[in-house]
Amino acid sequence: MKFIFAKRFLKTNLKTHQSRSEAYRLIYRTYLKDGFFSLWRGNSATMVRVVPYAAIQFCAHEQYKELLGSYYGFQGKVLTPLPRLIAGSLAGTTATMITYPLDMVRARMAVTPKEMYSNIIQVFIRISKEEGLKTLYRGFTPTILGVIPYAGLSFFTYETLKKLHSDHNERTEPHPFERLLFGACAGLIGQSASYPLDVVRRRMQTAGVTGHTYGSILGTMQDIVKEEGFVRGLYKGLSMNWVKGPLAVGISFMTFDLTQILLRKLQLGESIEG
Repeated sequence: MKFIFAKRFLKTNLKTHQSRSEAYRLIYRTYLKDGFFSLWRGNSATMVRVVPYAAIQFCAHEQYKELLGSYYGFQGKVLTPLPRLIAGSLAGTTATMITYPLDMVRARMAVTPKEMYSNIIQVFIRISKEEGLKTLYRGFTPTILGVIPYAGLSFFTYETLKKLHSDHNERTEPHPFERLLFGACAGLIGQSASYPLDVVRRRMQTAGVTGHTYGSILGTMQDIVKEEGFVRGLYKGLSMNWVKGPLAVGISFMTFDLTQILLRKLQLGESIEG
C-alpha cells in the first residue's frame, strides 16, 4: 500500500506541475526537508476516502445491475454490453458524488508543504475559512465527466472478461490470479480513457496553492495545451499511472469478488444449518 501511495504522490505532482523535472525536484526537496516518510503525506486522507468510495461503488454497482437487469429483462443473468456499461458509470458517479471532498483534501495534502496542513481536519477548516466551502467541490465537474467513462469502462471490461472466460472455459469461476489480471486490464483501459480529465481535475483542485487560476474545464485544457503541449500536458504522468493503476484496480476487483463469494458461502452455510 505504501509503495502504491508513493507512486500516487509522484503522479499527483506530475499532474499539477508544469514539468516532470519540477515535480521530481519537489519530491527530492520534500525528502531532504521532511524525510522519507513525508512522501506518504496525505495517505490518511487517501485511506479515509478509499474505504467509503470502494464500498459505495461496489455496493451501488450490484444494486444498479439488479435494477437494470429487471428493467431490460435480464434479472438473474449477465447483463448485455450497454446495461453493463451504464451500471459501471452510475456506480462510479454515485461514489464520487458522496466522497468528493475527501479527494479534494487528499490532493491538497499531496502537493503542499508539511507545515501548511498538519492533518485532514485542518485542511477542511482552512479551505472553508480561506477559500469558501464551494472550494471543496472545485474540479467536481471534470471529475464526474472523467469517472463516467472510467468507471463504466472498468466495470464493463471486468464483467466482459469474466463472461468470456465463462463462455470459453470449463470452469465457471476464474481463479484469483485471473480475476486480478481481468481487473488490471479493466483499470488500464478505464484510466487511460479518462486521463486528460483527471489531469484537469487535479489542476483545478490544487489551483489555490500552485498560483494558477483555472476557470472552466475547456479553459483549463486550453491553458495546459498552450503552456505544455497536448501530449506532454494532458497525458503527463500517464506512464506512472500504468504502473500503479492496473495493480490497484485489479486488487480491488479481485478482493471484492472473493469477499462476495466467501460471504455467500457463509450465508448458505447458515441457511442450511438453520
